[in-house]
Formats: sequence, structure tokens, C-alpha cells
Amino acid sequence: MATETVAKPRTSMRVGVQKFGTFLSGMIMPNIGAFIAWGIITALFIEKGWLPVPQLGGFGETNGVPNTGLVGPMITYLLPLLIGYTGGKMVYDVRGGVVGAIGTMGVIVGAGIPMFIGAMIMGPLGGWTMKKIDSIWDGKIRPGFEMLVNNFSAGIWGGLLAMLGFYGISPLVSAFSTGAGNVVQFLVNNGLLPLTSIFIEPAKVLFLNNAINHGVLTPLGVQQSLEQGKSILFLLEANPGPGFGILLAYMFFGRGAAKASAPGAAIIHFLGGIHEIYFPYVLMRPLLILAAIAGGMTGIATLAITGAGLVAPAAPGSIIAVLAQTSRDSYVGVILAVLLATAASFLVASVIMKTTKHSDEGDLSAATSRMEQMKGKKSSVSSTLTGAGSAAGGGGVAVLAGPVRNIVFACDAGMGSSAMGASVLRNKIKAAGFPDVKVTNASIANLNDDYDVVVTHQDLTERAKPATSSAVHYSVDNFMSSPRYDEIVELVRESNTDGSAATEGPDAGAGTPGGASASGPATGIAAGTAAGGAVGTSEAEPAGTGTSEILARESVVLRGTATTRDAAIDEAGRLLLARGAVDEDYVRAMHEREQSVSTYMGSFLAIPHGTNAAKDHIRKSAVSVIRYPEGIDWNGKQVKFVVGVAGINNEHLHILSSIAKVFTNKEQVARLEAATSEDEVLELFGKVNA
Repeated sequence: MATETVAKPRTSMRVGVQKFGTFLSGMIMPNIGAFIAWGIITALFIEKGWLPVPQLGGFGETNGVPNTGLVGPMITYLLPLLIGYTGGKMVYDVRGGVVGAIGTMGVIVGAGIPMFIGAMIMGPLGGWTMKKIDSIWDGKIRPGFEMLVNNFSAGIWGGLLAMLGFYGISPLVSAFSTGAGNVVQFLVNNGLLPLTSIFIEPAKVLFLNNAINHGVLTPLGVQQSLEQGKSILFLLEANPGPGFGILLAYMFFGRGAAKASAPGAAIIHFLGGIHEIYFPYVLMRPLLILAAIAGGMTGIATLAITGAGLVAPAAPGSIIAVLAQTSRDSYVGVILAVLLATAASFLVASVIMKTTKHSDEGDLSAATSRMEQMKGKKSSVSSTLTGAGSAAGGGGVAVLAGPVRNIVFACDAGMGSSAMGASVLRNKIKAAGFPDVKVTNASIANLNDDYDVVVTHQDLTERAKPATSSAVHYSVDNFMSSPRYDEIVELVRESNTDGSAATEGPDAGAGTPGGASASGPATGIAAGTAAGGAVGTSEAEPAGTGTSEILARESVVLRGTATTRDAAIDEAGRLLLARGAVDEDYVRAMHEREQSVSTYMGSFLAIPHGTNAAKDHIRKSAVSVIRYPEGIDWNGKQVKFVVGVAGINNEHLHILSSIAKVFTNKEQVARLEAATSEDEVLELFGKVNA
């Protein structure tokens, strides 16, 4: 089964705004649960809530001391710190998140009010600057001093950022928040707020709403909710009424696939809160944007007249989420706003559909494809409209938003087979003339939907898909010499060529093996840089990491004694134990890993290592190498070399890169098979990256 990937036109201003909005959304959406928790506590326990509790709601006094409560501290400290940490982590993983949170604290204390916009600035700024600072001495730190340098550099720079936030950023953000709040209040006071639908509704269809919603409306809404107990701003974009009315019109007056799919889309939209489900229906008949605007204006006007609002953001924009966050005194107004918005949108859409020709109605599949191209990735609900989906053995349509720039190899632990596969593919892509394409490795548990291409062992593909639904997936059963690598290189070449319309890559969901098992080592792979980093690490391996520190002479065995796979794993594990690199539980985890997914790599090589959960049982990074001249049956594959792996962070990846390059070169493998001393093995792995 092939997975279609559609190249995207050159970057435009709309795409830039969309990416900016997506970045802002990426800081807010992972923390929506915290917003909901704050909203529930606010709705229940404040003085005007359903169950007023002074100690929780933060009103009144206890023993003569004013009650702080949960509401104020959560909105002032917890939520901005979460946003700042998430923003920093998006840029530079956990290290960036920590520094971003420190900088955010300076803005919070300096302003004394909820600093969501400040957190959105300081979080990414902290991550980006820390990343740049680390790059200054990357590979130059003497072994044993890494933790000292890393901790003190983060602490010192975080402290400086906190002061910058306190004295520099805080006044600017406070002034912006005050100005934006005044603009919103002016619109409310003069009855002009409904006019914002003229911008918001088209922006939703063009996927530009995140920049408005999460960049401006949510921060201002939270501030307004803190002061007034509710805010109308939370429902300017989240009201499901406008889209629901359009889908109802298609149910009554549509034709063909659009009419048939509208009921299911309406349920997903109204109850599930996935608003993008109705965007293709508008794209089929662009005039329907007038219906969405009419519905949005009607809903906002109703909220303004009734003085209704929500206590916290409603995300996703489901009627369930909307009602859950509705202020105690606003249920009538909010319900009316949704119903009247639906009615207005339905009436306008019905008139448009009855008075225009059906020939004006485009194809639903084509409209869905256009919607996904504007979004920049595959829609999670597109299969509802097009009929494509992940049926048994089938795959969906993965829309490639522009050139392939980011490829990830994923395995259970993210430190063995994926690292070697990433090294092999990186060299191929560099040899093809695309050195800027990033190829990294990660564990399945740490995947996100930021990758263009995901490569996994065929037994892990279904686990990887939910977290990376918009990527093109490739399955392999041989990380060293899979024929899928050439297909990926071709995908990179076509997607990075101007004017390319479409390329096809095999979907892992086809149920067939991703690559035939090699009976011998592959050839023709150029040497390149070190293996990609593990989760959260940089692509290049620090130059200071030497093979002598990870692979020692006593961990090389030229003639192993094991005759079975399990015995070979034990033999490799005992060498790691003897080095003091792991404990007994890690060796047991090596067997668990083998039971779930084979560590056979191809080219007579297996690299047994522990599961992701067993990383706590690693004391230091180490690698063991055992040669079995007669070969061992490894799940039906012949293995002559077993490499045991235990890695902390990315310290072991340098030697894995060396091993990968040896086993993708016939001449090097022949030298390894003919080696008569442990020193020859060490020399071979040590010089291959020279």
C-alpha cells in the first residue's frame, strides 16, 4: 500500500503566521488540563461559585489571616510556569524547559499579574539561548566535568534571564496586556465585538486562528476571568455553533458524498470539538464563509447582551467542554449563544446552497486535501470525510507539508537499533547531497508529531503511528541494509526539488515487511558524521567521547561460547555487568526487549539492549562486542556478531556510529571477521570515524 505525500508550495506569509500560531498553540495545548483544573476550582469554590470555600476560593479570613486559596496562586504562578517550561522544552528539551521556567518566574514576580504572554516569550527565549550557549563548548568539556558545567551554566543563565524578565520584559508585556485589554473593552463598550468574527471565522478555515486564540484571546481572557469571574473572550473562537449550522445545511441541502458524510462530521464537530472537520465543506463552496461569519457574530452578540462568559478556555471546542467551563450565572447566555449561532449559520448556508448551482460545489476529497495542505499536515479526522483510514492492513493519506527536513528512527528504548539505523540513513542522505536533512533517533514513548518521516521496526509501527499521525511511516525488519532506505532517499530528493507535485512512500500499515533480511553486509554507504542523538540530544556526537571509554578491551570477545540467542544475550550482558555499567535487572530487561522486538540489525549483527523502562538500571555507558565465528540462530537469522549496549544520554552513540559504518562495508566486515586480537577490533571501530 502506498502513502501519498503532497509537496507544499513555497512558504507564504499565511504559512508563516500559521506556523507561529502552531508554536503558540504548542505551548498552551499540552497544559489545557491545568487550565481546566483551575476553571473547575474557580467555578466551584470562589465566593460566587457553586460551593464557596474560603480556604480554597481565596476569600475571607482564617484566624485573622486573609485566605490565599488555590485560584490566585494557580493562575499567577502554576499556569505561566507550565507554559514557560513547555515553550523552553519545545526548543531545547528538558534543559530548555527548566531555563525557560526560571526566566518566566522573573516576569511573573515583576508584573504581579498572570503573565501568559510573558511566559510565551521567556520560555522559548530561555530554551533557544541555552541551546546557543551549550553549542559554544559542545565537545570541548573534559570527561567528568559535564554535569558540573551543564548545571552551573543553566543555573547562571537562568538567573540572568529571571532578572531580564523582572526588569526588562515584564514592563513591556504588562503594557501590551493593558493596551490589548483596553482595545477589547472598547469593542465591548461600543457593541463592536461581534465584528471580530469577520476575521476569526476565515482565520479558522485557513488555520490561522491559533495565533489569535492562544496568542491574544486566551491570555486576555484569563486576566479578565480572574478579575470578573468569567470572560466572553474564551468563546469568540470556540463556539461550535457556526460550523454546526453549516453541517446541518449540508445534511438537508447537500448532495453526494458531502450530504452523506455531514451527519458524522456534525457529531465529531459538535460533541468532539474538532472544528477542522467542517473546513472542507466551506472550501467546497467558499461563499459559505459568510454563514460562518453570520453565526459567529450572532453568538458573540448574544454573549455580550446577556453578559455571559466562560471561566476558563474550552478546549477542544466541544459543547461538553463549553458547558463545563461556563460560569454559574451564564448558562442561559452561553446556551443561547450556541443555539442562535447555529440557527444564523444554518439559515445563511441554506440560502447560499439553494440559490447557487450545485456545479459550484467542489469535490469533497479535493477540498479535504486542500484543507490538509493549508494545515500543513494530515488531519486526524480526514478519513471521516474521504473514506480513507486505517482499516485492517490499510493506511491513510499522509500529507507532507513541504520538503522532508526531519526524520526519526524509533525503537523501544531509543538507544540501540534506532541509533544505528539513523547513522546508516544519515550517511545515505548526505551522499545523495542533502546534508541539512536531520536524522535522529528516539524511543517510542518520546515521539511527537513534529517529524516528516518516521522509521520503525515493523513490530513497532502501530505503536508509533498514534503519536506521529501526520508523518510518512516506513517499516523495516533490517536496520542495517533495508531497501526502504533508498526509497526514503528518493522521497527526500523529490520533496526537496522545486515544483515536485507528489511522491509516494510505502505505508507501514500495509502489513508487509519493510525490508528483506540481508544475507550479507550492504555496500556503497559513504562515511558521515556520528550517530544521531537520543531523545532530546543534538544530532552530532560530542567529539570528546572516545571509544576507549565506552568500549574497553576487556569487553571484546573474539570467540563467544554461547550457542543460542538467549545465551548470547546473557554473555553480552555479563560483560556489561563486569564493567559495572549495569545491574542484574538490566540484563533481564535485555531479554524482555528481545521478546517484544528483535534486535537483529542485518549484516550478521544483533545489538541486544534493555527496554526503555530499564534505563534506571544503567550506571554508566558501555558496549560489549562478541564474535561467534560459527554463527547463532537469531529468530531465523544468522548472527555472527553480538553487541551489547547500555547507554546514558548520548554517550554511547559515537561507538554505535562506528559499528554501523563497519557493518555497512564489506571490506570492514571482512577485516572484523579476520581479526586475531581485541586490539584490532578496537582499532577498527576507533578509526572508522577518523
